[in-house]
Amino acid sequence: MPFSVFEVFRIGIGPSSSHTVGPMLAVNRFLQLLKPQLTEVARVQVDLYGSLALTGVGHGTNGAVILGLLGEQPHSVNPATAQDKVDLVRLDQQLLLDGTHEISFSCATDLLFHMRESLPQHPNGMRLTAFDADGNVLVKRAYFSIGGGAVQDEDEIDVSVKLEVTRSSEPCPFASAQDLLNWCETKQCSIADIVLDNELTYQDEQTTRLRLLEIWQVMHDCVERGLITEGTLPGGLSLKRRAPAMFRQAGHGSDGKLSIDFALMDILSAFAIAVNEENAAGGRVVTAPTNGSAGVIPAVLSYYTRFNPSANDDGIIRFLLTAAGIGMLYKRNASISAAEMGCQGEIGVSASMAAAGLVAVMGGTNLQVENAAEIAMEHFLGMTCDPLNGLVQVPCIERNSMGAIKAINAARMAMMSDGRHLVSLDQVIETMRQTGIDMQSKYKETSLGGLAVNVVFC
Repeated sequence: MPFSVFEVFRIGIGPSSSHTVGPMLAVNRFLQLLKPQLTEVARVQVDLYGSLALTGVGHGTNGAVILGLLGEQPHSVNPATAQDKVDLVRLDQQLLLDGTHEISFSCATDLLFHMRESLPQHPNGMRLTAFDADGNVLVKRAYFSIGGGAVQDEDEIDVSVKLEVTRSSEPCPFASAQDLLNWCETKQCSIADIVLDNELTYQDEQTTRLRLLEIWQVMHDCVERGLITEGTLPGGLSLKRRAPAMFRQAGHGSDGKLSIDFALMDILSAFAIAVNEENAAGGRVVTAPTNGSAGVIPAVLSYYTRFNPSANDDGIIRFLLTAAGIGMLYKRNASISAAEMGCQGEIGVSASMAAAGLVAVMGGTNLQVENAAEIAMEHFLGMTCDPLNGLVQVPCIERNSMGAIKAINAARMAMMSDGRHLVSLDQVIETMRQTGIDMQSKYKETSLGGLAVNVVFC
């Protein structure tokens, strides 16, 4: 089951990779299927199930579906005009399907939230149906947003083969951290080198480097926007943006209450929170590996680029390749979907990836990289996903700060030893998977348990 780096890192918009980016891509795929009959379409109905229905409004799924029907794509849609386009469709009850063919569209009858139903294949399920003027079905298809913006249709998804190791055209296929370490030992190279060798199956090295630097540029720009944008986040919680004030306070060193020793920690928190406040506002972000955890890797990578005098583009690429390799292991052997794993599959995975990337650019060994990834995840095991009002805000935004801080701590701990340790990364990934399976569904991105019910906000 090979993965490209760019299936781990995707450019999209907030607030959710599973509930915004994934559904928009699913609609894009449906339109491709529908193209030969597009002019015959009189009506499209979209049915949302499970977590997509339960937290879809707070996660922007309804808007993402409308944008997808208009032909917009996550990596290219303009966040500044996206909401206006959605509002216009709601007002006029008309839309240009795929940007070319006008049909009627009423959110009340054509975009349905089935909050008491879930499709059996995955908790993030949706079904799209196109009808002609006589009410006959032209095309009907189910899609599943499986985490991080990845989408599978009803034929592709099969949980029974998720753990199988399949033959790959990649030169160094790996299905476990041990496989990855073995390849490094055989070739006497780094984890980043193995990931890059495999990535050349999909495109050449120059293209890969340019795309990785584009990923970093989007991350960097998101941090910068979040550090200067004031105001209140949308959604009804009246949550004030905090990143600008945090960054200003951290820049002044000691505030009289905390030692100046905390300044870098405060700056790191500001970086992470800046990204996820942008995400909550529907801004452009990189799934890293999800939108809900999009702030951890940019924060740690910003820490590296700003405070390491030897930081350069090669280091940024090495960081992202190493982090992506770790992310692939979670995608292969567990899941990065909070609807399946809880927040351990989002913040836990992003912290694990970030810790590995930081060790790689700080000169750590492959064993230390694997150890850092394991340490970071070990201390997020069992974390639930219980967002207030179904919004990717509380506790999601602050969790990115905690993830970034834990990632750096994990990296430091790993580099204080020779990399040999008791619990392997493979063991902690399997533990995360089992914990996710055992976790009650009300704690897995449904807003039916935890903080979502104990903190009542009307």
